[in-house]
Amino acid sequence: MRDFCITTDSNSDLPQEYINKLGTIIIPQYYSFGDTVYGDKLNMAPAEFYERMSKGELPQSQANNPAVIEDKFRSVLDKDMDIIHIGFSSALSGSYNNVCMVARELSDEYADSKITVIDSLNVSLGETVMVIKANEMKANGSSYEEIVNFLEDFKNHINVQFTVDDLFHLQRGGRVGKATAIIGSALNLKPFLYVNNEGSLTSDGTARGRVKSIRTLVDRMLATTDEKTDYSVPVGIVHGNCIADADTLANIVREKTKFTNIIINDISPSIGTHAGPGALGLIYYGNLKQGPKEA
Repeated sequence: MRDFCITTDSNSDLPQEYINKLGTIIIPQYYSFGDTVYGDKLNMAPAEFYERMSKGELPQSQANNPAVIEDKFRSVLDKDMDIIHIGFSSALSGSYNNVCMVARELSDEYADSKITVIDSLNVSLGETVMVIKANEMKANGSSYEEIVNFLEDFKNHINVQFTVDDLFHLQRGGRVGKATAIIGSALNLKPFLYVNNEGSLTSDGTARGRVKSIRTLVDRMLATTDEKTDYSVPVGIVHGNCIADADTLANIVREKTKFTNIIINDISPSIGTHAGPGALGLIYYGNLKQGPKEA
């Protein structure tokens, strides 16, 4: 049986310790301040990125680079290995389509190789959880096909809930209107969003104040888990330069739920471009993800 490699993109926010441990190949996503593009050889520490945003600089996100994708995939295929790629939600970026395009082209050249591109319908540590699970299955002897089939079902149970601290970043990205941003900020309202079963972001109410918004994230977790929940799956907590809030959220999760394995990491700048400083996300295995809310 041919060996295979599980790859992903930098929007997975896969922690460096897992990248090293699993030998994961990462396809970079890009972002820029002015004419300077970051994300591959040139990178910026998340703390610096969010500090610049806090001072009023507005970055832009960019899709992945087909030439870089091709180089990354060739490095695997040239070793006579197949590829399972876990990609950022197709509903939120053209990056998934870029990977599919490259995979099709290389499949013609490497006729004996298999390349499967999985649309995670998720973001950030939602992808990471899939990468970790896939590698666990591989280590336990599961076949390429078994892992692909498992992930296509598993991804629908990965819930992504988050809140942001500043409505104006959502307004800039078109998620809320200008009037909503002004009024919500004046009232100290913290909006909630989730990634729906189509892989898109959906607004889902507000809470007044940061403390209430953090506790509400856990309340929503409790409402979407039950006796069938696999509590062995890691929980992901991501933050936009607000580690104290992330630690508070982790402690409440440990107190209120049966989850014990919690991964905390920064929100990568290419995602943080839209979420802004103070964004806080909770990612976990739960009930099937909700559909989009009706307008």
